Amino acid sequence: MIASSHRAIAALLAVCTLPAFASTGSPEQEARGAGIANVTLEMSLKPFRVMDEEFIAAISGEMFRQWWPLTRHADRISVLLWIGDGSEILTYQGSLDQEIEWAKYIGGANAEPKPGADLDKLSLHQRHFLYTENPPVVTYGRLKQIVGILKRVGAEVTGKPIRVGATFDPGPEFAKSPFKYDKHREICLGNTMGKATFVCCYSTLNQDEGPYAGFPNGIPQGTRFGVFFGRQCQHFLSDLAFDYIWLSNGFGFGVEAWGVTGAVFDGSDFDTGKIAGVRDKILGFWRDLRAECPEFPIETRGTNLSTGMDLASDGVPLRAIYAGGFNLMPPPNSPWAALNGDFGLELVGYMSHIAEIPGEHFPFRYYVHDPWWLNSPWLDRYGREPHDIYLPASVSRIDVRGRVCRASWIEFLTVDNSYGEMPVACPNEVIPHILRARADAPDQPGPLVWVYPFDAYHEMTFGAQPRVDEVLFGDWFMRLALNDGLPLNTVVSTANFLASREAVPKLYAESVLVAPVPDSGSPLEAALIEIAKAGGKVLLYGPLHAAGEPLLDGLNLALAEPLSGELELDLRSSIDLLSETPYPTRVNHRPLTCAGGIRAVLKDDGDASTRVGATVANGADLRAIAVARQHPEWEGGAVAWVRGTNPNYYRKGAHLLATDDANAWFSGDLLMRFMLSSLGYDFVVSKRTPGQRNPVVCVARSNNGFFFSGYNPNTTVALHLRFPQGAPLLIGFDTALVDGRATYTMPRAWHRECRVFVDQQADGEVSCTEQPSVEYGVTRRLKVSGLKDATVRFYPESPPPRDRVKILANAHYPYTQGAIEYTEAHDGLGRHVVVHNVSGHLVIAW
Repeated sequence: MIASSHRAIAALLAVCTLPAFASTGSPEQEARGAGIANVTLEMSLKPFRVMDEEFIAAISGEMFRQWWPLTRHADRISVLLWIGDGSEILTYQGSLDQEIEWAKYIGGANAEPKPGADLDKLSLHQRHFLYTENPPVVTYGRLKQIVGILKRVGAEVTGKPIRVGATFDPGPEFAKSPFKYDKHREICLGNTMGKATFVCCYSTLNQDEGPYAGFPNGIPQGTRFGVFFGRQCQHFLSDLAFDYIWLSNGFGFGVEAWGVTGAVFDGSDFDTGKIAGVRDKILGFWRDLRAECPEFPIETRGTNLSTGMDLASDGVPLRAIYAGGFNLMPPPNSPWAALNGDFGLELVGYMSHIAEIPGEHFPFRYYVHDPWWLNSPWLDRYGREPHDIYLPASVSRIDVRGRVCRASWIEFLTVDNSYGEMPVACPNEVIPHILRARADAPDQPGPLVWVYPFDAYHEMTFGAQPRVDEVLFGDWFMRLALNDGLPLNTVVSTANFLASREAVPKLYAESVLVAPVPDSGSPLEAALIEIAKAGGKVLLYGPLHAAGEPLLDGLNLALAEPLSGELELDLRSSIDLLSETPYPTRVNHRPLTCAGGIRAVLKDDGDASTRVGATVANGADLRAIAVARQHPEWEGGAVAWVRGTNPNYYRKGAHLLATDDANAWFSGDLLMRFMLSSLGYDFVVSKRTPGQRNPVVCVARSNNGFFFSGYNPNTTVALHLRFPQGAPLLIGFDTALVDGRATYTMPRAWHRECRVFVDQQADGEVSCTEQPSVEYGVTRRLKVSGLKDATVRFYPESPPPRDRVKILANAHYPYTQGAIEYTEAHDGLGRHVVVHNVSGHLVIAW
């Protein structure tokens, strides 16, 4: 017993030792109104190097202690076990003495080098290694013991309810699977990681005479995979005391979880004749699964793409899955941004999946370690920079009652690395950012709100006359727009938008509504026109062929014959500042990925209310692709429209659409950010060449403040900002005001609060800094310096402090002199106080 204890302690120290290069992290920041319903700690079995109860309990206790600064705020803690690849569910025979093939590898578990291959020249995707010498043997009985210990120790350490989940992955990465790749290759219809590598949820099994827990007499020929999998899940989860099942890597959502092609789209055309059949097969899987395994909750990883992309490529009926009563959670944000830096795809995918949800909760997931592929994203891919925390954590959805909802579940992949170590540096460093992001999470709509056509996209896919090219175009276009700096992180489905307007009439008064062009005669068309004519701001995108005359009249546009192909661009609204090479003057408009040709022309060339942002031409044929209109009778309201052209094309074998060279072809999504200027918002970039990547920016409204989060893939690129209320002053930063815009050169990742906006004619250096209270009754104090005959707007925290706000001009400690009068306002610019004609510095206390 003593020897066993010494082994346990020594092994525990080896797992938990802080690497020499790691910092000790930051102190925990207490989150305002944490509201965390669940924290999920995902882990492999690798940390359990010794299969005895004492050691398993020691490892479990250390894990729960490491993450306690976060989980103390949660109602419940879950542990999601990455046991193998899910084949342990498929092969379970009902005996706890049966040995499990588990994920004890680094690299591709099912990759087998060809005879004679030079192993030293093979990548991890071409071979695999054992993660340690003599890894332990795991049986179903041992696994059940681990589940029990996790629940017991977790409850003892945290005092919280603990539940444990199992995983199923359709691919070949994590553990050897003779079931998938030898006995039943027929279920691998997906080519995600090579030919026949991913299990398809609606496949059928060939006859198998072997015994299984749910099929003791073997598997009959033609058994639907959902039936087999569901029955095996019911036995496995029940017998081993699991509480739920996680479906990984897009399983249950079509054939190709990672790619733009699938059962409907092959890269060159849409086979709409397959859509209904594919939809019915996918729904059949979910019904089969629930018929065999009716009660266990289901959590999902979802695909790496978006709702619209999945509909157009694979016919995935997400709306029907959500509405099917299958007791499942919607997918979290994809972890792929950690791999490829495509935060536009992550954010668009996330928002499109949560515009509607099957219940009240949706998750946020963060990639700390990869327990298989020898990388730990927090330490290497992210370089200890928290952009993939603050950007998706700024995302919110608006529900049918007008409530602004943020993620209430937080999930971590994983607490252990590829060697089964749990370096304490990671929770120490990650948790403060998670708590800060929670404290600053949205509680009102952002400056831009995406009215997402969740229902319309399903009807355009499954209706009598499919328009899947528009569905594919829309989400790809928005993915590009966000990657190029469109500041969008609030989403509401069309149905919820229409209902929430009735529930909370002024909910969107401070926001620009961003939406695809609505169909003629639709309730959305009427609502957006009404909003623009009543003083609101609307930004539309996409083709106009289904638009109604009221909308076309509002935009001063008519339709002509479509243009496509290589077109000459006249860019009249370029707001970016390029020092070496200007933006290209050509676009390549491909009808396949751009939802047809370009058709818009002005109805009245002489209309003074119309501003043309860009046109394209083929010889003498001219078409408008970006227009804004602000009619004098609209009470200050405005509507802008961008046709949109995706610089994308399919390249055989690629997961994502390829993109034209930005130095040779203009990327039409940039016009979304450019046209924001006509609606009062400048998000301007200064850089050397078009090919330099632009900052990704999100702006969350929280506690009446503005919280800016960003990812700067090229730290030589600068950002110039102006809002309708003036130039935003980020607390703790200095800025050069130029042409009324605040200029910032940001680090790779950044997250800053803003409560002060400055509007002044003179250029100059301005700053906003936090100051100590040093006065009884004062909670916070800001100092704004460098003002020149400025109008300053300040956004106090909620609830309104009213008499507590004190503004002093050119005052110094002890701040007893210099008080000036201010005006309170609650209008289209929100609730704020304003002072005019200020020079020098202001001290704002409350």
